[in-house]
Amino acid sequence: MQTTGRALVDAVRSSDRDERNEAYRAVIEATDTPVEWAYDVWDDVVADLGHADNHVRSIAAQLLCNLAKSDPEQRILTALPALLDLTRDPRFVTARHCLQALWKVGAAGAPQRAAYRDGLVARFADCREEKNWSLIRHDIAQSLRNAYDATGDETLRATAEQLIDSESDVKYRKKYAALWKR
Repeated sequence: MQTTGRALVDAVRSSDRDERNEAYRAVIEATDTPVEWAYDVWDDVVADLGHADNHVRSIAAQLLCNLAKSDPEQRILTALPALLDLTRDPRFVTARHCLQALWKVGAAGAPQRAAYRDGLVARFADCREEKNWSLIRHDIAQSLRNAYDATGDETLRATAEQLIDSESDVKYRKKYAALWKR
């Protein structure tokens, strides 16, 4: 497997499932730490958020969230609305993969964290009429917890507590609150 950022991003679009999966694992591993090639692939990764193949969309979302730590120009702030839109993907598994990776945007820096937090607050409010609203809200609470664990930013805890307290269904309120008990 080629290991350059460009080669990995190109390989995630492969129609060969094994090649695509291998490229996915390699690109996610490579971007667990900051990479120098983020901007070499950035525009293509953002474009892939709208790819016809839901696997490519999912990988693009996860990769873009991972690249947030390699983004001194804070381009992620411009891409965040597209990521939040992807949390409404017709393929729910794709939407969840995106939502579950978003915490990495919140961990990238203070401006990114503020935009991320605002986006999740809006998403929590607008998902109530969706089929899988309780899973979406759970993922949002978990995302806020992950970003909090990575940054120690108390505004994330306060935001999560406000969202959890706003849940009218006691069963789900307890479920979301359990994510914060440690």
